Amino acid sequence: MLANLHTHTSFSDGSDDPVAYVLEAIRQGFLTLGFSDHSPLPFDNTFALRESDLNAYCQEIGRLKQHFKDEIHLFLGMEADFIPGTGHPFSYFQTTLPLDYLIGSVHLVRNGSSHDLWFIDGPDPATYDDGLNTLFGGDIRKGVTAYYRQINEMLTTSRMDVIGHLDKIKMHNNGRFFSESEPWYSGLVSETLDLVRQTGTIIEVNTRGLYKKRSDSLFPGPSVLKKIHEMNIPVIISSDAHKPREISLLFSETADILFEIGFREVMNLTPDGWETLSLRS
Repeated sequence: MLANLHTHTSFSDGSDDPVAYVLEAIRQGFLTLGFSDHSPLPFDNTFALRESDLNAYCQEIGRLKQHFKDEIHLFLGMEADFIPGTGHPFSYFQTTLPLDYLIGSVHLVRNGSSHDLWFIDGPDPATYDDGLNTLFGGDIRKGVTAYYRQINEMLTTSRMDVIGHLDKIKMHNNGRFFSESEPWYSGLVSETLDLVRQTGTIIEVNTRGLYKKRSDSLFPGPSVLKKIHEMNIPVIISSDAHKPREISLLFSETADILFEIGFREVMNLTPDGWETLSLRS
């Protein structure tokens, strides 16, 4: 059965109102759909929820939950950006909003005590390159290390259900700056996976980089997924949808990849909590 917990609507940087995603999910025969608009941030941006819209967001998802309760399981979530010393801690959203789950992610990387941020996401590789050069002097190892250190700090200081697109730092790399097989890089990944296992966090297998043609592999890629399987860390498949038609893109292909690696089940959120879902019925 289809399930997706990483969905962005017009409340943040998605294209449509939440109901459009629900109707498409029902059309496709979804079991579960979760909404995870970006958490508010204390600076101007084009992608996050506005703080003034938080109540409206929660109320609309709550209304849809009730209206479609006999057709699909809907959940209210949030993708919270972790930036040390900036914005609300995850616990603020978890205690003040009726969230069913929270995805923790890093899109903006801080260079030490500097307040400047490296934006590693978005469609334009030039933004990635400019930030790397400006904040890290073009030193990719220093920049990538800062990214994984920030994820590690998120894991050790914050509580989340799911960690989003774990190795997204590779998205605009495309083999230009580093290889994922280099010992320094794989060492950083292993250190982070150890923390993921210790904290009991679920890792999402995110298909967006592939279907948007911004990456040549999933987030995380095959080599990291093999480590995740060996470490018995639970995973979910998510599309990081920003449009209704994206809610299940590459799910079948991703399930095949996971099955070939050795995975036999993924996690799914239900009204009774987290449960396993077979990759192949």
